[in-house]
Amino acid sequence: MLNFFWQYLRHPRSIGAIAPSSKKLARKMVQPIDFSRASCIMEFGPGTGVFTDELARRRKASTTLILIEQNKEFCKLLKQKYQGQKNLHIVHGSAEHAGAILKKHGFSHADYIVSGLPFASLPKETSGHIVHAIQRAIGRQGIFITFQYTLLKKSFFCQHFQFKDCIHVMGNLPPAYVFVMKAKQKKGEKL
Repeated sequence: MLNFFWQYLRHPRSIGAIAPSSKKLARKMVQPIDFSRASCIMEFGPGTGVFTDELARRRKASTTLILIEQNKEFCKLLKQKYQGQKNLHIVHGSAEHAGAILKKHGFSHADYIVSGLPFASLPKETSGHIVHAIQRAIGRQGIFITFQYTLLKKSFFCQHFQFKDCIHVMGNLPPAYVFVMKAKQKKGEKL
């Protein structure tokens, strides 16, 4: 917890919260995932691994889990924490490069992308690049799951994705909203 707070003080725009997410929020974040059919799950901004713990615990042994973390200290912590876990890859880099990272690990798309990125505090251009990377990475069938502390970014996400669900999680400090989205349907197209 202290390391998380220290990283927040050093990088407030890229960390976005003063404390890790709660276990209750983590359970709500992974609730929409059909673990029986997922062959590749990506996580953007895993931080200290609160969501990762749930993903790693619930996934099938054959499911590949790819974590992309930009913070060097969190990357080190994640590598220690998940050392030796089969099909779990930790990448020090940006979610903007999700497509290339998927390809490097032998996948054309991710079945699910779970994101802890603080879109509300990221620069607009960076948010745009990441959203386009997500669209390409999930393709027509994948699901994108993220959380926000307010509904301010909902309209931003609505421009790029079709909402499947919005779950209000009171048992987090502060309370949060989990957004569950998929690719936006084009006119006349059946998903």
